[in-house]
Amino acid sequence: MIENKVSMTIAYVDFDKIEMLVGRIARVEVFSKARKPAYKLWIDFGELGIKQSSAQLTALYQPEALIGKQVIAVTNFPPKQIADFMSEVLVLGVPDKDGRVTLLHPDHEVPLGACVF
Repeated sequence: MIENKVSMTIAYVDFDKIEMLVGRIARVEVFSKARKPAYKLWIDFGELGIKQSSAQLTALYQPEALIGKQVIAVTNFPPKQIADFMSEVLVLGVPDKDGRVTLLHPDHEVPLGACVF
């Protein structure tokens, strides 16, 4: 069963504080030091540059299939240390019925750094 978070109403101004941008995965490595199976990702956000992220995507994605894929990530959270890796952005995904992460991504090619609204 998929667990949902408790809903609470926020103002648009609160939503507008979250910077969600489109990036392209440029590099992937298996993150062997992570507690749960994960990959290290290097994501190109265009003018923002390349940012690192750790993501638990191993159930549905192979590293070579992720290279070149456009994804959506929160880019204005503070960096988070995960083992020996600094995760700079949060790649967004949704769990399937078995809890495996499915990436959120544009249906069509969009410019790198494009903002979700």
